Amino acid sequence: MSDLVVQRPEGLYCPQGDFYIDPWRPVARAVITHAHSDHARYGHGHYLAAAPAEGVLRARLGEINLQTLPYGERIQHHGVTLSLHPAGHVLGSAQVRLEHGGQVWVASGDYKVAPDPTCDPFEPVRCDVFITESTFGLPIYRWCPDEELFADINAWWARNASHARASVLTCYSFGKAQRVLAGVDPSIGPIIVHGAVRPLNEAYRAEGVALPDTRMVTEVTDKADLRRCLVVCPPSAASSPWIRRFGDARTAFASGWMQVRGNRRRGGYDRGFVLSDHADWPGLMSAIAATGAHRVIVTHGSVPVMVRYLREQGLQAESFATEYGEDVVEADLQAGQENA
Repeated sequence: MSDLVVQRPEGLYCPQGDFYIDPWRPVARAVITHAHSDHARYGHGHYLAAAPAEGVLRARLGEINLQTLPYGERIQHHGVTLSLHPAGHVLGSAQVRLEHGGQVWVASGDYKVAPDPTCDPFEPVRCDVFITESTFGLPIYRWCPDEELFADINAWWARNASHARASVLTCYSFGKAQRVLAGVDPSIGPIIVHGAVRPLNEAYRAEGVALPDTRMVTEVTDKADLRRCLVVCPPSAASSPWIRRFGDARTAFASGWMQVRGNRRRGGYDRGFVLSDHADWPGLMSAIAATGAHRVIVTHGSVPVMVRYLREQGLQAESFATEYGEDVVEADLQAGQENA
């Protein structure tokens, strides 16, 4: 029985349907799991994605030939039944379910099983073969509940504001930034976002995601607001001239990599908050078990560890080599951790 997904130089390919899933080279037909740049690239002839992803995809890729599909709705292409199911990663993220010749495969893209008010929750999909990420595929990665995390972030912000200092929280502009905004307490002070974050916020709001009011720094009329605000920006902005407008600010980085001691120090941040849009180790294991898959294919992350562990659990486990990865800053932090 032929595999429904194989590796090609362009990316992960479905031979029966003649389409790719998150290809990293230009192809005629691409099914996109979500709008992060390592999974959604410019240059494909036709894009298929979950309906909630339309706004963020267009914000990042511009005018593309995009077809959208509501979660759970099935379509047929060259005899392959295809449907998209929530991955819980970011707005519009999806798992790709493929059915053909009595087989069911699910390509999960990136996913998160923890609750997140900014996107649809992860939906386990029963299948024969499950393609899983392993970004945080080590037992040390275990996320704390959001209530604890955001209580910590809010206390940090409030303490800085009481000393007339801005709180600069750096994070990836798409996904983490919106999750931060949805979780913080806006009564503490004004919230300022970087220009890279604003269009993504607008796409989220257009999909009905509740986010607090935010401003650009150029829209601030009272300079006192700059000394008690929360600033949400990408990590690159923290080392640019833009950040000087906030004076003697305190800085923090929100990332799953902050779980590992030393990453905050290497990044030069005052604080590190463990916040990720990927599943932690227990989340990965529970998601895999919920699929009922007897065969698991592991992609980007701690691949050898995951494959070995899953084989020890009696599963048929192997790997695909892909070009997926997190944004550059987080990848650098991971490299620092692995080389330490």
